[in-house]
Amino acid sequence: MPKTIRLRTAAFAKAALLAGYPSDYALAKAMGVNRSTVARVLNGELRPGPAFIGGALTALAPMQFEDLFEVVAAGAGDD
Repeated sequence: MPKTIRLRTAAFAKAALLAGYPSDYALAKAMGVNRSTVARVLNGELRPGPAFIGGALTALAPMQFEDLFEVVAAGAGDD
């Protein structure tokens, strides 16, 4: 079965707050993506892509991939 990547939303939000990003805009700027991309990934409208994943790992270091993301079966959790 094909796999995809899903954001661990609660861990991501907590890491962003602990890293000192007060808003999606500040976090998006640090990640090098649009604020709308952050919002859409957080609310489940969009799966995290390479730019989002790389930006998150850079902006939220020392968090690791496994802390912020999980690999799931494609279609898992989709409505």
